[in-house]
Amino acid sequence: MPDVVFSVKDTQGRYVAMSGACVPRCSLRDKRDAIGKTAYDLFPNHMADRYSVQDAAVFCRGRPVVDNLDLTVYNDKRTGWCLSNKQSVYDKQGKLLGLICISKDLTELTREGLINERFAQTVDFIQANYHRQLCLQELAEVADLSVAQLDRRMKRVFHISTGEFVRQTRLDAAIHAMVSTQRALADIAVECGFFDQSAFHRQCRQSVGMSPRALRMQAKG
Repeated sequence: MPDVVFSVKDTQGRYVAMSGACVPRCSLRDKRDAIGKTAYDLFPNHMADRYSVQDAAVFCRGRPVVDNLDLTVYNDKRTGWCLSNKQSVYDKQGKLLGLICISKDLTELTREGLINERFAQTVDFIQANYHRQLCLQELAEVADLSVAQLDRRMKRVFHISTGEFVRQTRLDAAIHAMVSTQRALADIAVECGFFDQSAFHRQCRQSVGMSPRALRMQAKG
């Protein structure tokens, strides 16, 4: 898939594996040439800086990066935006080994000018502040757009409204905490920005078709 880059990194940020899609965009002869290199060897420094900050956050918190907007280099060497997801990887004893990353080029949306630095900052802002109440006007000001413009852009990029994106970000964080810890569901709900455990329960049932308790039992079984 030429518009998708898959990679595996160790805890030092060195590539252990990478898909062939990175060969033309990083001027490599073969995908194996990426092994042992870091993002600073393959991408411009300002991109590598952002990737390194994300990786460190995944390693520190253990929580995946979901639907994050990043700058990248396309196959034709032009810069553009991509949608990245990152997940930490552990061995059978629970030791952290590194992370996997899948990035999907957003070529058409980049060409249409629907993604820029301010819009990416808004996504970052949501993902950093989902635990508190966020109003649409506040998010629109971060994006330098009207509320309606921001909502239309979110629907084009993520296929859901701004409010739904906030709720989904909270749910992702809550589900990760729920299946990876033994903390009380009520505490997780409040810490992840839900009004109470009932609101978390409703959102979980609506999105994944299961209650939080049933989902936790399934994950552990």
